[in-house]
Amino acid sequence: MDIFERTELLLKEANETSISSAEELEKFRIRFLGTKNVLKDIFAEIKTVPNERKKEFGQLVNNVKQTAEEKFAALQETFQNNTAGKDADIDLTLPGDVVTIGARHPIQIVKNQIVDIFKRLGFAVEEDREIEDDWHNFTALNMPEDHPARDMQDTFFINVNPDVVLRTHTSSVQVRVMENQKPPIRILSPGRVFRNETISARSHCFFHQVEGLYIDEDVSFADLLQTLDFFVKELFGQDIKIKVRPSYFPFTEPSAEVDVTCFICGGKGCNVCKYSGWVEILGCGMVDPKVLENCNIDSKKYSGFAFGMGVERITMLKYQIKDIRLLSENDTRFLEQFKKNMTATTKLSPQEQVRDAFGLLK
Repeated sequence: MDIFERTELLLKEANETSISSAEELEKFRIRFLGTKNVLKDIFAEIKTVPNERKKEFGQLVNNVKQTAEEKFAALQETFQNNTAGKDADIDLTLPGDVVTIGARHPIQIVKNQIVDIFKRLGFAVEEDREIEDDWHNFTALNMPEDHPARDMQDTFFINVNPDVVLRTHTSSVQVRVMENQKPPIRILSPGRVFRNETISARSHCFFHQVEGLYIDEDVSFADLLQTLDFFVKELFGQDIKIKVRPSYFPFTEPSAEVDVTCFICGGKGCNVCKYSGWVEILGCGMVDPKVLENCNIDSKKYSGFAFGMGVERITMLKYQIKDIRLLSENDTRFLEQFKKNMTATTKLSPQEQVRDAFGLLK
């Protein structure tokens, strides 16, 4: 079948194709008038047509295109008129469908509050990959091969490559920044992390962290305490106090954990704070010189501090949420209740919001 016969068949098809719906009309348009229509393939073969018949061939192709355009225009108008007629039968006095307005998730609300506070102190936000290599997740952070954090009971390893893991903290982001930026460095690294833990009301196999890092000349532990004191008062209220306890982390020395005044009892003692008057919210410390050296930063010239907190933990403490699983189950009843209580308490102080929020979940 030569090119003229094929074009004649397309003309016949354009004339005789039966179209009974808007969907069929759209398929017709794509075939004959779309950006990749069949006529383009046909016209591309004009070089095979003898010179004395090229004019005849061009007229035939144009005839096919014109026929398709006229048919499409006529049927399009017909279908539009039919649709308009159907719309006229709609009762516009009937009530419309209720559209549920969404709201931010509790974790997102708290994470944004944390980030906004530290941004005011000059911290820049840095984010990176969730699948990390051994060096950035463990070794560079002063965790050798025999460190217990590398145990399979604590970490999700990628089967195809035992040197690749789901990151166990966002400290890996800090390592990458230290490797590629020169001090001063002042960053915040929020993100999701993974740990091989049994899922319960108090723990989950994935959660969110916000970690901070500040490196410069003459950075001291006093700078760290002042930064955290400002953060706590901005997030929970000016009446909140902090208490620092010695602790251990492989990537900081000295290391500490920070407790704050119990939001529920005001420090008097209750079941939430186990009658101590304090609740733990984060870990911190001065960056270990070995970590700085691993990232090619001169530890004799520069020092720094780091801190990290679980967003879920702070969210649960701030809004008295008793089960961490509620934050990831996407139960619309829980999310609607949270939205309702947040709307009702937006004019209250941080302490009053904590006492009033989630009364039904106590």
